[in-house]
Amino acid sequence: MSQTGRLVVAMTGASGAIYGVRFLRLAVRHYERVYLSVSDQALQVIQTELGLPITRETLSAAALLGTDAPGLTLLDHRDYFTPPASGSFRHDGMVIVPCSMGTAGRIANGVSDDLTTRAADVCLKEKRRLILVVRETPWSLIHLRNLTRLAEAGATILPACPGFYHRPATIEELADSIVGRILNQLGIEHQVVPQWQFEANE
Repeated sequence: MSQTGRLVVAMTGASGAIYGVRFLRLAVRHYERVYLSVSDQALQVIQTELGLPITRETLSAAALLGTDAPGLTLLDHRDYFTPPASGSFRHDGMVIVPCSMGTAGRIANGVSDDLTTRAADVCLKEKRRLILVVRETPWSLIHLRNLTRLAEAGATILPACPGFYHRPATIEELADSIVGRILNQLGIEHQVVPQWQFEANE
């Protein structure tokens, strides 16, 4: 459950922009404030995969989510003078969705070259929840070693591998199987995807 009412989210240049957008639509309902960093490469993926003509200049909650979200604060991905860049800023954790292997590699090796990697580094050093929704296949030995290093440092590795037991009929329902997993890791009760063999009257 949320303790501070604040969550940090980042979208990077991996395929799977739909995961980030659908997660954000739910996150802004559960948190008082969601701090979002979007990389330049993530904007390119958003344009390509979702057909949203969003640029750095036109990026907004309404443009990204299709609705106003007063609780969503957009951050400059190059600005270190923002709350998530400091360990003194308390929040309930960080979700990078989707997370490119390049981003994961930089975090795993302590290379903070933008706000996303700096905020993730802060999560690890402060022992806060860090969830990486990685999206790549196949994984090279370098990928596996970086992800192992991140897991050893305390991060949660949540591959964007959707499940099929709930019989998704649309791409959105398929993506929501991952969104539901992220919410589970954050301790948020939801009805996005039914629990396996769970009866409502139990």
